[in-house]
Formats: sequence, structure tokens, C-alpha cells
Amino acid sequence: MGKKRISRRTFVRDTTAAAAFTIVPRHVLGRGHVAPSDKLSIAAIGCGGKGRSDIEGVAATENIYALCDVDSSMALDAFQKYPKAKRFKDYREMLDKEGKNIDAVTISIPDHSHAAAGTLAMKAGKHAFIQKPLARTLGEVRALEQAAKKYKVATQMGNQGHAREGTRVIRELVEAGAIGTVKEVRFWTNRPWWPQGIDRPLEEFYVPATLDWNLWLGPALERPYNPAYAPFKWRGWWDFGTGTLGDMACHIMDAAFWTLNLGFPARVEPESLPLFKETAPAGSRITWSFPAKGTRPELKVVWSDNSLYPARPAEVGDDAAWPPDTGGGQLWIGTDGRLVAGTYGDDPTLLDPARQADVVAHPPAQKYPRSQGVYAEWIAACKGGPPANSAFDTYSGPFTEMVMLGCLAVRMGRALEVNPQTGQITNVQVPAEYIQPAYRPGWSLAIV
Repeated sequence: MGKKRISRRTFVRDTTAAAAFTIVPRHVLGRGHVAPSDKLSIAAIGCGGKGRSDIEGVAATENIYALCDVDSSMALDAFQKYPKAKRFKDYREMLDKEGKNIDAVTISIPDHSHAAAGTLAMKAGKHAFIQKPLARTLGEVRALEQAAKKYKVATQMGNQGHAREGTRVIRELVEAGAIGTVKEVRFWTNRPWWPQGIDRPLEEFYVPATLDWNLWLGPALERPYNPAYAPFKWRGWWDFGTGTLGDMACHIMDAAFWTLNLGFPARVEPESLPLFKETAPAGSRITWSFPAKGTRPELKVVWSDNSLYPARPAEVGDDAAWPPDTGGGQLWIGTDGRLVAGTYGDDPTLLDPARQADVVAHPPAQKYPRSQGVYAEWIAACKGGPPANSAFDTYSGPFTEMVMLGCLAVRMGRALEVNPQTGQITNVQVPAEYIQPAYRPGWSLAIV
């Protein structure tokens, strides 16, 4: 049967009519919703370091409307690349003055300011992308979860491995029985790359001319400026960061949390180098014990940092590199085999060569949809698509709570008994400021 020719006039008429129904003006969808044909107007809170790459991640398809950073030197490259973007130092001022023109925000600033900035943006109806870890304390994480539910905006945490192929392959391999029943998963990293296990510095320094130190502190209690904190070394300080565990566990532990439906543990037991009042220890090992859940039996997961690596498995010869990546990775131990993968779930490999060859030749069926990427997921959700896979209230919030229980155990130097249904700690009284710190005047958790 021959093909029927369509005239150019008919084609133009029909496609124009179709476009009239698919291009929806923004005002029709209401507050907080953007037609798929529109570009989002995005404001970046934090423009240097990871914030810079987050800007590029969303700028590929969207409009960078505003740039906000407390340090103009850190933001300089973004300022130069996006000269039309409006510039701010204070995200509160930005949201107040330009909120009506902003659809969404990326938040890539020190951990201690995530919750204050994130809840304020969501209360203003802005979709929110926040770098990992979602926040610094359990109370702040829960506030972000509550705000995401209350304000019904699209959210995503910046744990990009959750959007990658390897994480899905790990789950498919495990569920196909490639290593039997999982008994234990071990994680490692060579970090910290910054000082930890130290006391507060006593030296006095002038604040750099490009930095607004008051705004950098944000909700944190006041203290004098010192380069021991900003711009990079803040991660090791409990008032500002979450140590190596908070920095990297939201990447390395992600596949296990998702695949094994971990939820809350029953017990968290820390071991560490000497403890200091204000900083995370220089090295630690933490064990989470999880009770049986559904069809999954009980298991444990073990975190190690500062280049404390798991023992060489029997399948790995003495002449082979172990671990395969000293920077970070994960070892899955099952009743019928072992699997190793990288920090972001990359390159999952069965340690038995024959089984690995069989998996390469006959991979398990693809059960889980592949992602277009951590930014594309969030942008699609902002425009009315399905929720992003690491949304605050459905995934990244509960995941970060599990990680923060490890931070608490290390900070207190105590094993924690936990109610696995609620996440409540049952055996010790945790100082209130470890759960929900008091904020300085001018900053708050905007969930009311």
C-alpha cells in the first residue's frame, strides 16, 4: 500500500493546532507550576565549588535568573558566565525582592544553612534542589521533609549516584540472586581531605573583603572568622558540617539503602580515633544493625573512613589491587558471592570471575527505569512530571536521617539503640542542640 502524501499546508495547519493544546501558558497552571514548554527561572544559592557545577547542570536547559553567594570571589566565575543574572549576597533578600520571578532554587552551601534556606524557599513556593547531605542534624532534615510535603514543591537531593546506571544494576543483580542473600555491606572512603580531630583555633584574622562573614555564619552561633572554617574546611566542624560520614555516605551508602529498603536501624555502634568537642574525629568506623524487614533478613552495614579499608576478599589475588578504588567504594557480602562497586554505584562487579563473565553475557532484566540524570529528574518534576527519585519527603530525607544517626553516634561516642519503626533513640538522652540547634535571630525553619 502506497504512502499518502500530506500537503505542506495541511501539515502546518495540523501541527499548529497540536501546539495550541500542548504549549500551556504558565499562569494557567497556577503558582509553583511551569508548563513543559517554558524554561524555569532558577536562582542559585551558592555559586562556587559544587554550587558552580550545579548551576551548569541546570543551565543546560533552563534560565539562570539570579546568583546568590556570600563570597563574591567564589561567585566570580558564575557572575562572568551569566552577566544578566541578578546578583545577591543574602538569599533572604533575593527571595523577598525577586521571589515572584523565580521558579526554583539550587542550594549548594555549607550544611548548616541548608535547612534555613531550603524551608524558606519552599515556603515561598520555590522548587528546591539541595546538595547532600540534605541537612546537618536530624531535626533539620525532618523540617525539610515536612516543608516538601506541606508546600508541595518538586525537590531533589544532589546525590547523583542515585540517578546513575550502576545503582540500578546493583539492585537488579542483588534481586536476581547474583550473590545470594545479602548479609553485610561495607563502605569506605579515603576522606577527610580537610582537618578533623582538632580544637577551635585561637588566632585572629581579618575577614576577606569579598566575604560577608555574618551571612556565611547564617543560623550558626557567632564566632570570629578564621580560614580554618571558610571557604572549604568547614566540613569537619560540627557547627557547620557533618564530617566525612555526612559528606560521602549519601553517595556510597545510597545503593544499599535503596536496594535493601534499610529504613531505620535497631542499633548504631561507633568506633573512632580520639573525640574532640567541636570537630568530627580524624577517622571512624560505624556499624548499623538492621532488623529483618519484609522478606529481607537482618543484616549490618559498616562505614569506614580515613583510608580504613575492608580485608581483602578471598576472590581477590595478592597481586590484584585492593580495594579497586582507594578513593571510595562498597563491598556487598552475600551467602553466595560478593560484589564490589564504586562510590556512586559505578561499575558493579561480581568478584567471582566465572559469575561475572556469566552476568556480562546474560545480564539480569532491567526492572528499574533508567534516569536522564539528577538535574533532568528534578527539572521534569518542577514542570509537572513525576517526583524526582531523591525527593526530600519520599527518599533523601529518610536516607539522610539514617546517615545522621551515624553522625550522632560518633559525636557522642556512644552506641545508640534505635526504634526501627520511628527512628527515635531509646537508650541515651541526646543533647537538644544535636537534634535541633538554636538559630541566631534572623534565621529560622520556615515550615509554618
